[in-house]
Amino acid sequence: MAALPRLVRVSSAVLVLWAGFCSAVCVEVPSETEAVQGKHMKLLCISCMKREEVTASTMVEWFYRPEGGKDEPIYKYRNTNEEFPSRFSGRLQWNGSKDMQDVSITVLNVTLNDSGIYTCNITREFEFEIHRPLFTSSRQIHLTVVEEAGEDFTSVISEIMMYILLVFLTLWLLIEMVYCYRKVSKAEEAAQENATDYLAIPSENKENCAVPVEE
Repeated sequence: MAALPRLVRVSSAVLVLWAGFCSAVCVEVPSETEAVQGKHMKLLCISCMKREEVTASTMVEWFYRPEGGKDEPIYKYRNTNEEFPSRFSGRLQWNGSKDMQDVSITVLNVTLNDSGIYTCNITREFEFEIHRPLFTSSRQIHLTVVEEAGEDFTSVISEIMMYILLVFLTLWLLIEMVYCYRKVSKAEEAAQENATDYLAIPSENKENCAVPVEE
């Protein structure tokens, strides 16, 4: 079930990379919602700036809420990173961009107890000449941690379609080879028959078969 969102994220990432060669582009891509126990998990949080030409100071706050619990601060970034005492102590890593449009963090060595709701709060103070307005946005990630990565239905269908395509191409190639072989064989048989018929003609008639040369 996670293959379709992953495909969307990969397609969006390719779009960002392709467009990056032409101009500055920001695309707000949703985060993955399933992690595997013992692996690293990037909590993706992207907040595009509407006016990139205006400078702004950005503050990012990350919160975690277990099932049936309350939000608790776990991470803060404003010019420098600050990690709050929590179950994630020593397992959080800043994974954002320099322009502060990507303000993601990575959870190291994910455990089953890390399932829950993660909230990413972004506060920006824009620096205009007359005033300094504040802009706030928030993203939520409902994360589920599983013991092992399972093969989802979409990937199975993709593999089946790949094998069907390979079989189809193989059969098509064999048919084309047989068709070409028969065509060449018929051409050779026709040439041999023409040669045999020509040899069977008496020598005096062969002269009559000669094409006259115009002077």
